[in-house]
Formats: sequence, C-alpha cells, structure tokens
Amino acid sequence: MRLLLVEDDDVLSAGLLEALGREGFRVDALGAAEPALAVLGHTAYDLAIIDIGLPGMSGLDLIRQLRQRGALTPVLILTARDALDDRVVGLDIGGDDYLTKPFLLQELMARIRALIRRSRAAASLALSVGALELDAQRHEARLNGRPLELTGREWSILEQLVLGMPRVVAKAKLADSLSQWDKEITPNAVEIYVSRLRGKLLGSGLSIRTVRGIGYRIELEVDDAAPAA
Repeated sequence: MRLLLVEDDDVLSAGLLEALGREGFRVDALGAAEPALAVLGHTAYDLAIIDIGLPGMSGLDLIRQLRQRGALTPVLILTARDALDDRVVGLDIGGDDYLTKPFLLQELMARIRALIRRSRAAASLALSVGALELDAQRHEARLNGRPLELTGREWSILEQLVLGMPRVVAKAKLADSLSQWDKEITPNAVEIYVSRLRGKLLGSGLSIRTVRGIGYRIELEVDDAAPAA
C-alpha cells in the first residue's frame, strides 16, 4: 500500500517514514502542500497523511483543493492543533480522520488501517446509474441487464466517472486511474477511451459530457420528447 506523508517537521517525518516502512507501507514524503497537490494530481495513493501547519499553503487549503478537484484519497489530518473548532473544520472540508500530536504510533497505525479498510469497502460496493450497473469488486458491468464488455482502461475511466457523479472528474484524475497499466498517460489517450465509452453507452440513456478545460461528467440524458407533467 502506498501512502503520501505531508509533514514539514524533518525529525517527525523521518521517524514516521521508518515506522511506516516497518509496517510494510511504501511512503512518499513531502514537506509542503504545493508539491503534494501536484503529486496527488497524477499519483494514486491509498491514504494521505497531512499536517495542518505547513509552510506556504496550509494543510487545510491542500485538503480543500483536493476535494474541490474530486479527489477521493482518504485523508488523515495530523496536527498539533487540538481545539474543537480546528477538528470540525478539518473534517468538514474533507478530512476523514484527525489525530493530534503527540500521538502513539500504535494509534496512528490503527487509524491508517481503519481508513484504508473503509475506503476499500466503499469501493467494493455495487454502483449503479440509470441502466448501468458496476460491480467494482468483480470489475463487471451490465447495461440494461446485459453484460457490457469493457477493456481494463475503459473500466477504470467509467468507474471514476460513476463514482464522481454528479461532479466533473478532472482529465488528470482519469489519466491517473490508468497508471496501473501505463507509466505515462497522455490527455489524448483519455479522450480516445472516453470516445469508445460513449459508443458503448449509445441508446442507454446515459451520456459523457465534456467540460472544456476541466474533464468529463457522466449524466442521465433528458428525454425532450417526454410530455410535460
């Protein structure tokens, strides 16, 4: 499992890298929010551990921007701030859990494992929109009750679009969903797979809309011929 640690205290960061490594995690560590925002835009992580008190952009602003972009990466807030208002704000803007310093490593590990379990359980649930059904655990899709044949790349993009409804999913996030097959995915490649998906969804009542300069959104088509209520 791959984690991102965003912590500007070099001593604490080094200690956490060692401890998390002993637990079998692969960890990337950064000391500021700006590079973390860039990395999270193109790399898939099982969890991000983010300190609030970062130089420059704060950890709260980092989390806020991640959620505005539609990122679903679980976030554990790690901070010395223990006021109730700080905890409430952190959770309200998109943090999934909150741990104050100083803390015990056993508790940190337990919270990390719980957040990852929760995230994977949510991803394993059956997803549906209109006539489309996705079984994320089996990687199987059905359209109008019939099996829908998808390549691995098509599946990844379609899953991200359904999970993101009704929000627009950034093209960069869709490219990142393909990284398990390819090291580098170009925007043109994403456009090709989206075009193929559109063809497979024809007549289903679903469409994939392009939001220029941002990404794509899957939505139910409106039947203009339907009589007014």
